[in-house]
Amino acid sequence: MLYRTHGGLDISEIGIGCYALSGAYGQKDPEAFKAMLRRAYELGVNFFDTADAYGDAEAILGEVVKPFREEVLIATKVGVKENTKPNLSAEYLQSSCEESLRRLDTEYIDLYQIHFDDPETPVEDTIAALEELKEQGKIRHYGLGHLSPSRAKEYSELGNVFSMLLELNAVAWDSHHDLLPLCKEYDLGMIAFSVTGRGLLTGKFQEVPTFEAGDIRNLDTLFQRERYQYGLQVMKKLSEMGKRYGKTPAQAAIAWVLAQEGVICALTGPSTIPHLEENLQASGWRFTSAELDEFSQFLVEKEEKYNRLAEDNLVAILTDPLPADPRTAFRDLVYVMETALRLSMVEESEVLPTFFELYDLRKTLDQKSGSSLDAIQAELREMISPRNLPPR
Repeated sequence: MLYRTHGGLDISEIGIGCYALSGAYGQKDPEAFKAMLRRAYELGVNFFDTADAYGDAEAILGEVVKPFREEVLIATKVGVKENTKPNLSAEYLQSSCEESLRRLDTEYIDLYQIHFDDPETPVEDTIAALEELKEQGKIRHYGLGHLSPSRAKEYSELGNVFSMLLELNAVAWDSHHDLLPLCKEYDLGMIAFSVTGRGLLTGKFQEVPTFEAGDIRNLDTLFQRERYQYGLQVMKKLSEMGKRYGKTPAQAAIAWVLAQEGVICALTGPSTIPHLEENLQASGWRFTSAELDEFSQFLVEKEEKYNRLAEDNLVAILTDPLPADPRTAFRDLVYVMETALRLSMVEESEVLPTFFELYDLRKTLDQKSGSSLDAIQAELREMISPRNLPPR
């Protein structure tokens, strides 16, 4: 395992994320997960990422690393939980940090990260609370996650931010382009997550997959419409590149992330030891500059093609009647919001209230939901059209 130094810390360039314990990808065996965490430590991983919103993940991670706590770095997150609005007030940060310390069974957190933005709390108040936690010795560093570049800049100007958590893979790389200048200006280390596109770039899927109920990939735009076809094209290209080095598609996908400027750690999310061991073999080798340049050109060309298809799909969903099946209609509206954001057709602050309105419907979807879904479709059509919608 290779390590990258940032802010005085030596960080394994591949880290382990515990999001799978939240049930986001279906139920996982806690004992198998614990065995995987122990094996990760044995193989040189020293960076482990979790969150207070990931079910029992903090407690499970704390139990496993307790015997070697001083040799590893624990990162966790704060700001949002199931069925609650984001909260980054000083009182909430103080109480949440103490709860995380208790669950992790540790005296300090190496990296305390903002999970999602709280627009109702002034940035200076959140920064003051984080600095207070540092003075108390409860956290050593703090970082940012899921923030717009403008909001992240506010935090970086007012505080001593250590890192930026961002989604980064060869199918979703816009955030790296948007955030790299900010990270360079304020010396923020980039911690990449979803580095294999939630499994899309592993070569595991060839046909449109079917996931178990509750798996977030049922709604993920990476597995829908043109994004899925785009992802398969990227996976095949990466697979060809990896074969030159005797590497799997997953290893090639992770190595590509590690080759991106500013990245200090690529978080992977294995739940079994074989999966872990495959991922860790992405450390210690590199693509050549020529290969990376060729692949970048490939990505740009494919992105342009599939973005045009995305615009057509978005217009069709907003202007045609929604599907009669409420779950299909729900998925289509999620697709519209995420696609409009990705294509910069709407600002996050504009669409977020509508997203929460839609998300509140997810557990009660039935044939009576049609009018509510139609109303949200109309809201989105007004929000995006006619200012930003391309002509069909």
